[in-house]
Amino acid sequence: MSRFSILVLLLFAASSFAQTPTQNQETAPIASSKPIPEQVASAEAAIVKSDWKSAGSILTPWLAAHPTDARALFDAGYVADAQGRLDDAAALYRRAIDADPKSFESHLSLGLLLARQGKLDDARAELALATDLDPGDAGPAVKARAWRALAEIDRKTDTTEASNDLLEALRLTPETPADTLLAASLADQAGEFEVAEAAYRRILAKDPKSAPTVAGLVHLLIARKQYPEAETLLRTALQRSPDDPALTAQLATVLAAQDKAEALPLIQKLHDDHPEDAAVTRILAEVLADAGDASGSDHLYISLLAKSPDDPALLIGHGQNLIRQLRYPQAFVAFNKATQLDPDNPDGWSGLAFSASRTSQPAIALHALTMRSKYLPDIPSTYFLWATSYDSLHDRSAAITYYHHFLDTAAGKFPDQEWQARQRLGLLEKKP
Repeated sequence: MSRFSILVLLLFAASSFAQTPTQNQETAPIASSKPIPEQVASAEAAIVKSDWKSAGSILTPWLAAHPTDARALFDAGYVADAQGRLDDAAALYRRAIDADPKSFESHLSLGLLLARQGKLDDARAELALATDLDPGDAGPAVKARAWRALAEIDRKTDTTEASNDLLEALRLTPETPADTLLAASLADQAGEFEVAEAAYRRILAKDPKSAPTVAGLVHLLIARKQYPEAETLLRTALQRSPDDPALTAQLATVLAAQDKAEALPLIQKLHDDHPEDAAVTRILAEVLADAGDASGSDHLYISLLAKSPDDPALLIGHGQNLIRQLRYPQAFVAFNKATQLDPDNPDGWSGLAFSASRTSQPAIALHALTMRSKYLPDIPSTYFLWATSYDSLHDRSAAITYYHHFLDTAAGKFPDQEWQARQRLGLLEKKP
């Protein structure tokens, strides 16, 4: 049994580190057996009441007189964090750490803040330090919080490390309502789809209204092309949450895959409501391309590439639209860049082979076909590209072989190319 199978079996539900201090009191000032100065105690009493203004008015003069008071610095950071003054909060947490490098709550709070800001490398360093420190009166539950936050960060780069983080959290505390969903997601990322599906379905059996779980299961169903079941799940979920953009985007994807006309107006409305959402814009671009609107689709791809010029998937979508518009030289440029950025994507090599063929670059077309064949089997259209490219390079034997492969597999579905192949074979096979 794999690590992910074991992990999923240990768990029952799902969470995230992206909480503000007011939502997560685990990082609030904690009780201590040491004497606390009266002013600091008064500030913490105000913090308990969420009276940030009063707490700040007490802490500011105290820290002016006591600039290395680690506890007061943490309290001031916590107040700034709660007020949304994140840069001030980070600076105060760092000062608290300088004053007391073993301050568990300061490392944890700084790590969580940096994670919310998207500074994941720095956040991970702080959280890792926290896991090596004594949480003191905060207890094991708060230390488990640090491990869970690490798991959320590590899932983006290393699913095995993320599962190790989650297991460490489970050694300290019982399962949280988020753990099984995280474990299912990790199994999904690791390619253990049966394990992930079993976990998603187990969660839904207990909580049918869990939108993140529906989204996770639907992701698997889409990958398996089980579109009708995915559609049913999504429509039920959207009855409960009609304005959920993620579920709506998934429904549009499922409807488009089934060639249902409802897909385009659904995703267009979602895009109108969320014009700056890159994920929604990408889906609309894909749906427009499938609907035959290459120009409209490409307008969206160009806008996305302006912000993410090195995104291989966007370059491939752009290139495919250029081919549909018969703009082969520009398509060649897009596919050439895409294959350099992501040489493991066969769609990039397919596009490069076709655009190279159309721009009279048969040697590049053959190289692209060779690379594509590492990931996908040949189909009639690629057999035809092999044949015409070898023919252009005057490799008579190889051209004859691939023209025959093409005719054997085309089965009357490509009449123009089949006629061309027979004409070329008639000439090539007459030569001595």
